Amino acid sequence: MEPRQELNSIVVTTEQMANIEGKIFAGGMPVAALMEKAALLTSQRIQQLYPLHTVDKVGVLVGPGHNGGDALVIARELHLQGYDVCVYCPFTKLKELTQQHANYAHSLGIPYHNDLESLNHCQLIIDGLFGFGLKRPLSGNLAIDVDRLNQWSIPVVSVDIPSGLHTDTGEVLGTAVKATHSLCLGLWKPVYFQDQALAYTGIAEKIDFGIPLKDIFSTIPQPIPLQLLHKTLALGFLPLPRPQLTHKYQQGHLLLIAGSHRYAGASILSSNGAKASGVGMLSVAVPESLKPLLVGKIPDGLVIDCPVSEKGVIASLPPLATDFASYDIIACGPGLTREATEVVTRVLEAKCPLVLDADALNILAQLGTVNRLSKRQNATVLTPHLGEFKRLFPDIHNPEKDRISATKQAASQSGAIILLKGARTIIANPQGKIWIIPESTPALARGGSGDVLTGLIGGLLAQNKTTNHTLEAMVATAAWWHAQAAILAAKERSELGVDAGTLSQYLHTIF
Repeated sequence: MEPRQELNSIVVTTEQMANIEGKIFAGGMPVAALMEKAALLTSQRIQQLYPLHTVDKVGVLVGPGHNGGDALVIARELHLQGYDVCVYCPFTKLKELTQQHANYAHSLGIPYHNDLESLNHCQLIIDGLFGFGLKRPLSGNLAIDVDRLNQWSIPVVSVDIPSGLHTDTGEVLGTAVKATHSLCLGLWKPVYFQDQALAYTGIAEKIDFGIPLKDIFSTIPQPIPLQLLHKTLALGFLPLPRPQLTHKYQQGHLLLIAGSHRYAGASILSSNGAKASGVGMLSVAVPESLKPLLVGKIPDGLVIDCPVSEKGVIASLPPLATDFASYDIIACGPGLTREATEVVTRVLEAKCPLVLDADALNILAQLGTVNRLSKRQNATVLTPHLGEFKRLFPDIHNPEKDRISATKQAASQSGAIILLKGARTIIANPQGKIWIIPESTPALARGGSGDVLTGLIGGLLAQNKTTNHTLEAMVATAAWWHAQAAILAAKERSELGVDAGTLSQYLHTIF
């Protein structure tokens, strides 16, 4: 990957971004020159998004700091290109550089207004109130202004970050601007990948204004601790290499334990996910009553029939399913129900890597997550949604307020690889490495989508024994693959047309 292209996958915290900027300034770059460079590129992108022939009246909101300075440079450039620009600045005291830009904009004849309502005639609003690093809640008249802005049906472009959002957690600090577009300056910040912020960031793009690579990589620990998994990176992992001379067991053997009388489809959907991964051999342990169904649906798999309780739940695993040494990996949980405690307890004794999902997670929570996983010798992958996460890790309070930190903490506590599902799925390993899946689709909000992902992860990990890829990288790759299949299916069939069965069919179309 080209060095500057690699920057597309890096996410930096407030502290890291401040340190990087400090190094740029210490190296001799004037603050004013950097502001000009970033703001000029941003103004050019705004002109591409909103050409003069479609939008001519632009209102610019100016804050007291350098974000306000960026906004004033943008205002100046749009004015010089022929846009009808006006400015609203609800602050009386500005930083020196920002004040200088304000003075120059005034000298150019750009009108200033004393209240937000005067911008209601505009066709576009530029939000330059606050950039990265905001910590205090918006309050008073400023909060009233932001709430009023959010009620207007006028497009809003936020410079760097929508004003009112916490850069690292995505928390709404009192209130926040709901942007149509957000133009992130320099490097991605965590706010763009926190689920709670997505309703405010709109369509997000990064403006690369040429931060020197040495200033970035001397600030960020190596390997990069927080990374987005884009297509370029994912295709570096996939497809997994397969030599000419091989056989099915050399391409991975997955044991999938799934299904119950109540949730028969879960075993089929997770099997479909596993098959799409290209795994060499798939064995599926299901209630004996489901075996005829599975044999018809998965003729190329080995279906293991298990004794069933009166409620149609797997009561125990037969010898073929407990010969754990025969399998490269075990995936367990979809459709089991919470009554399969004996099955999950037995699986936790396996010495091969495990992928636990759905009811296996709920049972693990009942058994005591951290205590039970501390006894395992090999890797464990947990794939919870937010509700399951809270049951697994009850001492991590309000994980939705900072999903990235919560996932990192859970991985450290449990020694497991954690995949926290969401609009932006987060993957963390116990050493603190974090992957983020940067895009997804609401089409995945369908029953069975997670079952497909469980099978896909299990199948991919089973094949990974011949590569040098880390487990968490392959878990993240499976999540990216799963999301991309859903995005493609939604484009071709609409979001409402993507059920879990359709999703599994689209997994084959990504490569």
